[in-house]
Amino acid sequence: MKSRWQLNWRLLSMVMALALVLTGCGRENLSALVPKGPVAEQQLFLMVLTSAIMIGVFLIVMIIFAYVLIRYRQRPGQTGIPKQVEGNHKLEILWTVIPFLLLIVMAVPTVAIAFDLAKEYNNKEAVQVNVTAHQFWWEFEYPDLGVRTAQELVIPAGKKVQFHVTSADVIHAFWIPALGGKIDTNPGLTNKIWLEAKEPGTYYGKCAELCGASHALMDFKVQALEASAFDDWAKKMKAATEAPAATATGTAAQGREIFQKSCIGCHAIGSEGGKLGPNLTNFGERKLVAGIKPNDAQHLAEWLKNPQEVKPGNTMPNLNLQDDQVSALVEYLHSLKVTQ
Repeated sequence: MKSRWQLNWRLLSMVMALALVLTGCGRENLSALVPKGPVAEQQLFLMVLTSAIMIGVFLIVMIIFAYVLIRYRQRPGQTGIPKQVEGNHKLEILWTVIPFLLLIVMAVPTVAIAFDLAKEYNNKEAVQVNVTAHQFWWEFEYPDLGVRTAQELVIPAGKKVQFHVTSADVIHAFWIPALGGKIDTNPGLTNKIWLEAKEPGTYYGKCAELCGASHALMDFKVQALEASAFDDWAKKMKAATEAPAATATGTAAQGREIFQKSCIGCHAIGSEGGKLGPNLTNFGERKLVAGIKPNDAQHLAEWLKNPQEVKPGNTMPNLNLQDDQVSALVEYLHSLKVTQ
């Protein structure tokens, strides 16, 4: 019996130690506990408030529980059943009123913040962005600016951004932890959320709703720029979007020919191409391939050779490209830049 108790205690100690270590795991740029915008700050306040109340209630209950265990334990020589207490009206009223008051303490700021955030849902002065979730990538359209891009969201720092989110296939969830809470993207339905980045920087977003084989790989990057830099980016993107795809030379020209034959039905560059896949107008400036790999020659080549191996279940087919075709496509795609 003693040996079994020692074993259980050791296992419990190991689990507690492991849980403590794992609390430090994760990415700071994907944490809602490091807010970088007003929405995230208000939401963090509510998380801290409710957590503090719950921890406080738990500690008080455990203290009372320990006190009762010790105070009313069976003592040596004690026999018979202790006197039974049938009820205490004062205590019953007390532990009914206290939780009610605690709920009010949590409800008042929660409702106030919810209504405060809702005021901005139809802010016409905010930057408007239409977000469409796909398996397993993100499409971003700026209807007022005439710009369409994918996988990397660019926003102005210090200005509200109004997102209109929907889905092209199944239910996903749009979430930028450092800027604010998530919202579902449902096929056939448009939801609204607004966010703001207080300062320029790079933030990261994810799909927060299980949506298929590569749900965990459905990431995107958010680049918050100074207002002037954002305006400059938008003008150049619009010019590139309205113009035909840029000409290419050398190996890149060979890649452009392959792209025109095999890829343009799904992907657009400039004013040419389809909309089934991500828009690639400024692909050469993006930091990531498929939202998860560094945008260098090696990882782009791996993606082009076998997209399903990099991101299982995505809709891009394996074109069975030869190595020289892959190299040419890599050269061409990396030449697609609009801010030079």
